[in-house]
Amino acid sequence: MSASGGTKAIVAALAANLAIAVAKFVAFLFSGSSSMLAESVHSLADSGNQGLLLLGGKKAKREATPQHPFGYGRERYIYAFLVSIVLFSVGGMFAVYEGYEKIKHPHPIEDWYWPIGVLVFAIIAETFSFRTAIKESNAIRGNQSWKEFVRRAKAPELPVVLLEDLGALVGLFLALGGVGIALLTGDGIWDGIGTLCIGILLILIAIVLAAETKSLLLGESAGVEDVKKIEAAVVDGETVTRLIHMRTLHLGPEELLVAAKIAVRTDETASQVAAAINAAEERIRAAVPIARVIYLEPDIYNESAAAAGINPAKSPGGPGH
Repeated sequence: MSASGGTKAIVAALAANLAIAVAKFVAFLFSGSSSMLAESVHSLADSGNQGLLLLGGKKAKREATPQHPFGYGRERYIYAFLVSIVLFSVGGMFAVYEGYEKIKHPHPIEDWYWPIGVLVFAIIAETFSFRTAIKESNAIRGNQSWKEFVRRAKAPELPVVLLEDLGALVGLFLALGGVGIALLTGDGIWDGIGTLCIGILLILIAIVLAAETKSLLLGESAGVEDVKKIEAAVVDGETVTRLIHMRTLHLGPEELLVAAKIAVRTDETASQVAAAINAAEERIRAAVPIARVIYLEPDIYNESAAAAGINPAKSPGGPGH
């Protein structure tokens, strides 16, 4: 997995979640708090999610084969989508069920110092993990807002870890609130309400993750800045006179396919056109290094067809015919 895959953030989150899961299970056994049980399952599910992200990164490194000529870069998208399913089912739905059961059959919390102590420890550990994810994300998000970064990032790992850590921190404060109010009032129903809120939060985060990774799985184009760089690199003003139309597609977070129809001069020989195409490919790769698969089709630009508004995406031959 590349550096942009956020391996450091994933490992930090995995270590934090494993430690927190063990601590929460112990607190649940001593206190009987349903919030602690829901939170421990949540942390265990998060640990599994980080394992899935690491596994997806490893599988994505496999070399291309005749059956998969464009490689396995999208493995990372598949495993990120699995994370959203695990978070929804194991994390969210389980917490909703536990919350409902606790509200229906409330009982007081025993040995209060166990859940309170573990929640404070978990908040500290999750804050460390969240801080690492933020630091890793800041290195690549540039001027994008956090919302734009989550929506537009082509590498799914960092947005997944960010949302997981954010959900974990908010969930911990919800659990702390539920346990605290239950202790103050002596009414265990508040513990169940806190658990229910945690479940709803996890389900909402899972839905956001599923929507974003689904878009990546369907195939997203290059970012706006990369598209502009490619368009500028294609034309040399000599043999290649203009870009007629272009399509880009992410084969993986760090691999981009570029397919374009380019206009060439009518008096150029086949060898000159071939040399111009090779030169254009070199310029594209220099401008956007992740553009590794490039197909350029030479054509003769037809001004009258272009003026008539022929859509090259719908016309088999494009405006050159």
